[in-house]
Amino acid sequence: MSASIIPYERNTLHEYGLDVHQATISVAVLDSTGKLVMESILETKAATLLEFLAGLRGTLSVTFEEGTWAAWLYDLLRLHVAKLVVCNPRKNALLKDGNKSDRIDAHKLEELLYLNKLSSVYHGETGVRMLRELARSYLTIVKDLTRVMCRLKAVYRRWAIPCTGRDVNYTRHRAEWLSKKEAGVRRRAERLYQQLDMLQYLRQQARRELLAESRKHAITVKLRQIPSMGPIRSALAVALIQTPHRFRTKRQLWAYSGLALETRTSAENCYIQGGLRRSKKQISIRGLNKDHNHDLKNLFKGAATRASVLPGPFQDFYQRSLARGIKPTMARLTLARKIAAITLTLWKKGENFDAEKLKSQAP
Repeated sequence: MSASIIPYERNTLHEYGLDVHQATISVAVLDSTGKLVMESILETKAATLLEFLAGLRGTLSVTFEEGTWAAWLYDLLRLHVAKLVVCNPRKNALLKDGNKSDRIDAHKLEELLYLNKLSSVYHGETGVRMLRELARSYLTIVKDLTRVMCRLKAVYRRWAIPCTGRDVNYTRHRAEWLSKKEAGVRRRAERLYQQLDMLQYLRQQARRELLAESRKHAITVKLRQIPSMGPIRSALAVALIQTPHRFRTKRQLWAYSGLALETRTSAENCYIQGGLRRSKKQISIRGLNKDHNHDLKNLFKGAATRASVLPGPFQDFYQRSLARGIKPTMARLTLARKIAAITLTLWKKGENFDAEKLKSQAP
């Protein structure tokens, strides 16, 4: 551990910026006046970091960026500091400006913390950690399985062999499909089929473990009452959201799920006959927000797509939206937002799903 220290009062507020890497952590410290009072380089080990913090006095506020080490660092430091902020690196524009190094990044992080200009990433709910890890395992295996299926179809398309549908993946049709290729290509397809079989087995195991763990959380029973959610989507929703109280309103959940609209406008006001008036220029919609949880977006979009084709209250809601002239894509988006809002309401209030409360207008 090396450090460059400037004397400072030990009973004041200090802001710490950590630039974390596999081998080292660069530390920069500001005092309550915004003056740089310490710079240090620590080994990325729990004992080293806790020893460093134990030698400090005063009120400690610490920040570091969300990344590979974030969960470990959060659990390690949260009981040893007064304020801990895991910040969103996508919104730290200052770090992209000018020169870049570990020392400069740590300095910029604690400067943003001092100015209260950081966007935090949620950490803190430990009661669903096991469910979160099982959900990550299940989602990763599903993505790998989808990738292998796409590669398998690409091998057939490369030789102009039509392979639409799912028949190409089924074991009972495998010999027929393999007979359509020459020896070299057939060997490659056999390797892909071996990967497919293994991943299908692993997916079934991961699915069973995920469902077994989800039964320990009572809220999954209520979420399964929502049409098209089902046991898997309910378990994934609990794992990804963790707690409903991190979202004050449904619009915050929409933004986190990638279902919020991004708008652009300028020159909003003008003077007419000496009076200030708001401009009638139409607000431009730039699509859905890009900074979001992709797995949660896929969950609600998948639920909306399924609900729109299955008989039930959500299909009626979808058909009423189409009858009002809304495009199918926007109607499905509206339905996905409705499902997300209902999920948040049931979870917060502990109520049961009631189709009678489903209003016809868009939320």
